Amino acid sequence: MPFSASGLFYEAGTREEEGPLAILLHGLSGSGAVWRGLTDILESQWPGRWVAPDFRGHGRSPHADRYGIAMHAADIAASIGDAGDVYLLGHSMGGQCAMVLASGWFGFTPKSVICVGVAVDWDEQAKARIDKLVDTPPRYFQTREEALERFVLVNGLSGMVEPSSDIAASGVKEENGKWRLSADNRAAMVASASTRDVYNAATTPIVLMRGADDPMVTESELVSLDPNAVSVGGCGHNLHVEKPQAVWDTLARSASL
Repeated sequence: MPFSASGLFYEAGTREEEGPLAILLHGLSGSGAVWRGLTDILESQWPGRWVAPDFRGHGRSPHADRYGIAMHAADIAASIGDAGDVYLLGHSMGGQCAMVLASGWFGFTPKSVICVGVAVDWDEQAKARIDKLVDTPPRYFQTREEALERFVLVNGLSGMVEPSSDIAASGVKEENGKWRLSADNRAAMVASASTRDVYNAATTPIVLMRGADDPMVTESELVSLDPNAVSVGGCGHNLHVEKPQAVWDTLARSASL
């Protein structure tokens, strides 16, 4: 399975070579490593393969001249090769990318799609913040430790991921003797896509999930798209990090395991 076809860095695991493929798509400013809690479960229970790529402009993948949610989707689709049954799991931006792929417009049709913490409606203040981020140059730090702490903070992972972990290390890099987040701020231009339009274009079943304390998306917004949307108590925007078992349970049901 040539998952590096589009030049993306990825983490991967295999339990059964001929089984289904699970693709885990991270959110804005993150990396594939943030799925570590779920991939630990997949290693022992998923009857196939899994990959967790870093999107273009994120983590250990190269930056690009331009970004868009359909570009991310095309990168993933170009890398799947001859994989059979494909299951997509996406968080936030990665969830919206999974919705785009659920349209069937990219040369394959996933068996099911699970989206966690995808923002549905952006108010004008949120749009203004995104526009500002796109035009903001990277912030440089004198030490690697400062950059690691910033990665954890920016991704809302304080108290969940240690700055000294390899998860945090996946999201920083050195440039000219200083340290910065690996993520390209211009990658935030993906927020121009409409979640409602993307969701309505899907031809594959989509399961919508959120942490009950997620400030990015309300239960009423999710239910307006899917009356069966799932809210998981005791966690926020990073449900997949805080309660990976809940995401696994949903995947297992989707795959009839």
